[in-house]
Amino acid sequence: MSNIHQVEGISLRLATPDVSEGEWIGQGEVLQQLLACWLVVDPRDLPLTPRLLGTPGIGKTTLAIAGARRRQQELYIYQCTADTRPEDLLITPVLAESGKIAYHASQMVTAMIRGGICILDEGNRMNEKSWASLAPLLDHRRYVESIVAGITIHAHPDFRCAVTMNDDESTFEIPDYILSRLQPTLTLGHPSRQDELAILKYHLPFADQQMLSLTVDFLQESHDLKLDFSTRDGINLLRFALKRIAQNPDHPIARDDVWREALLRCLGEDAADLESLAQRKHQSLGGNAVPMGLGDFFFSPGDPLHPDIDLEDDDEFDDSDDDDEDDDDDEPDGDDPDFGDSPKGSGSSGDVPF
Repeated sequence: MSNIHQVEGISLRLATPDVSEGEWIGQGEVLQQLLACWLVVDPRDLPLTPRLLGTPGIGKTTLAIAGARRRQQELYIYQCTADTRPEDLLITPVLAESGKIAYHASQMVTAMIRGGICILDEGNRMNEKSWASLAPLLDHRRYVESIVAGITIHAHPDFRCAVTMNDDESTFEIPDYILSRLQPTLTLGHPSRQDELAILKYHLPFADQQMLSLTVDFLQESHDLKLDFSTRDGINLLRFALKRIAQNPDHPIARDDVWREALLRCLGEDAADLESLAQRKHQSLGGNAVPMGLGDFFFSPGDPLHPDIDLEDDDEFDDSDDDDEDDDDDEPDGDDPDFGDSPKGSGSSGDVPF
């Protein structure tokens, strides 16, 4: 297929499809949900553009790749960033060798033209202006307008799209009118022990059982403690450990020590004690402590100038002071002739210490 396409008299140089393999292991239900989003049940029906939500390294992009391979369509992946511009998403003008302007279509536009599948990876890193350029594509209109090239590009009927998003604070907040177009939300969870072991074996078939078991045990414990270590982290530390062993196979170093070294180098010293790390994370998120207000940073809890001080308690404090002052007024002065005549131990006001 030619990599040059004509649209309204403008020649577009198309992008190259992604050829990476994507084998989805476990969690078959979420794959079926993704494929259902891309189905069309009637000539008047339209495909959906789902959000694939999960922690980093959990396999969101792999899931989308597996869905594209299952449908046997060309796959295009666009990596979204905080500085992505609308022309980056659509058509970019490039100065050719002849001195003329050449127009390069993005992965998104190429998928639209060829009827492929486009994955917008890390979509919650992209700003609103870039998202706005995709608004007509993500609803019933299914087209984009390139201001740079001055053309309108309509999507092929077979065009499909999905957006991956990390389950954390995004660089930019995605506006509601875009979120309403990115439906449904498919959430990925951590794999089970059996599935995670199968994933490690798929990526590292040359790893021995001892190293695989150490890695899976670590990952499963971190999942139980609600920590952020992912299957990708396990693959990376296991790769490093295997490389260290292969570096000097005659060295009598224990495999446990090599694995621990890889753990510390890849994930940091905190990963060596998961329970302590989980406790610190819980405390940093609030735990059972009462949340602090802005005034707590500038005033002590008992300061009468504290903006969040309990007014009722403050009034009671003031009333008690007034009562003390009234008692002082009722007490006899030293000039009272009866003051000195009060017998000691009689409980009169003259014997009460102040």
